[in-house]
Amino acid sequence: MNGRYRLEFKNLSKGELETKLKELRGEIFTLKFRHAVSPLKNPIKIREIRKNIARVKTIISQQQSGKY
Repeated sequence: MNGRYRLEFKNLSKGELETKLKELRGEIFTLKFRHAVSPLKNPIKIREIRKNIARVKTIISQQQSGKY
């Protein structure tokens, strides 16, 4: 699963990565808010989104340094 996300995000441009990052941040905000009000059926989703945010930020950083 980890490699799949890396390949998916690696092929995106910087603008697309920024858009994806905004979407993920909005999604995690919504999930955390809903989880505070009432328990989620799948709280693991919050962890997955948090890891995806880290993956996107890592790829943005690598692109800026010229690694990709």
